[in-house]
Amino acid sequence: MRARGRARTRTLLGLGVLAVAVIVGTTFAITIARQSQLHMPTQQVGVDQATLVQRGAYVARVADCVACHTTDKDKPYAGGVAFDTPFGKLYSTNITQDRTDGIGSFTDEEIVGAIRNGISKDGRRLYPAMPYTSYTGMSDADVTALVAYLRTITPIQQAPPANTMGFPFNQRWAMAFWNVLNFHAGRQEKDPARSEAWNRGAYLVQTMEHCQECHTPRNFIQGLSGPTLSGGDLGPWNAYNITSSVNSGIGGWSDADIAGYLKTGEVHGKVNANAGGPMAEVVENSTSKLDDADIDAMVTYLRTVPAAENKDNAQPRFASGSAYTGIDHVRALGRSYDASSDAMDGQLLFNANCATCHTVTGKGVGEYPRLIGNTVLGDNDTRNVTAVILHGLHRKVGDHEVFMPGFTDLSDAQVATLGNFLFKQFGNARTTLTADDVRKAR
Repeated sequence: MRARGRARTRTLLGLGVLAVAVIVGTTFAITIARQSQLHMPTQQVGVDQATLVQRGAYVARVADCVACHTTDKDKPYAGGVAFDTPFGKLYSTNITQDRTDGIGSFTDEEIVGAIRNGISKDGRRLYPAMPYTSYTGMSDADVTALVAYLRTITPIQQAPPANTMGFPFNQRWAMAFWNVLNFHAGRQEKDPARSEAWNRGAYLVQTMEHCQECHTPRNFIQGLSGPTLSGGDLGPWNAYNITSSVNSGIGGWSDADIAGYLKTGEVHGKVNANAGGPMAEVVENSTSKLDDADIDAMVTYLRTVPAAENKDNAQPRFASGSAYTGIDHVRALGRSYDASSDAMDGQLLFNANCATCHTVTGKGVGEYPRLIGNTVLGDNDTRNVTAVILHGLHRKVGDHEVFMPGFTDLSDAQVATLGNFLFKQFGNARTTLTADDVRKAR
């Protein structure tokens, strides 16, 4: 009798496991099928082709397509931009009208599928380096206009380098399962309780500019995770918290500060900030080219993003630091130092490499930004300061160009010493940069 009971129990457990497996499998299958359904918008009535293309060009600027699909400005949209991921290296595709290397042979429906579903020609699944996870919210009117504009891009025959993703991440079919866990297909709906400006701002931030793709933490399989816009890891760069938190985010910035930063990449005053790295590209290629009404809408929405607090942010990033007054210390040393030594004083490194442009006090002048209270120096993350020292900064908005050279000739120890002086003098004195940090960043 006991043996029969145990057998019956095992049978029931087996049936239970089978039932769960069937339910999970069915759920996955239904979700994959739903996410794979392509909705091709109908042609807008009463809109001529020239107007549609003009709108599509604006949509492409808002979506910042050129930044990820252009390595050579003489060959726009020809692809080849490298993306370093934890699973290998990806290269962006050619989206010109070339029929061999580009998307000239794609149907309109296949282009829409790639943009909003992450499914390219012949059912080929895209990696989420292409932010279809955000673009899925794109309206019918905007995606139709974007396709019309893409059709006008001059064909350029240029194949991107081959991806170097290791197994199993090189199996594109497996992205269907990644999507089940990390992708929510569908258009972005308006919130009837909010203003038109807020809804437009939410659409621009969440869908078109896809800000969360950089500014939100990711889980171990690179799906968006954690509080939205609370800061993201971009390898050598840190995408800052842009929630309404006063200490951790941009809650202490004025509306004019946020709008000015999006429009020009810089803010001077109580807040001192300069866009560098990936954000400089966003400003140069996208936000600087938006209508003022759209910039204001983004500000309206960002003001309402729930505050997320980051560890050890006791005050706003712009609220620390003081002017440097130690020039007598440097003068007293004369030439009694070795400029190539890893033991070189931080004050000497600052005066030798930074003071000429930023002034010896760190107050900045003209085109050269103020270091005192600069938001990059007020943080407790060292990556952006390290990246700027090593690689410099370049941003061009209209006729206004900002350039800072990289100091790759400095040793890891010297970069660490310089960085620590900058943090302690002009920013967050609790932040510490090590030579090992610099070595990894380099």
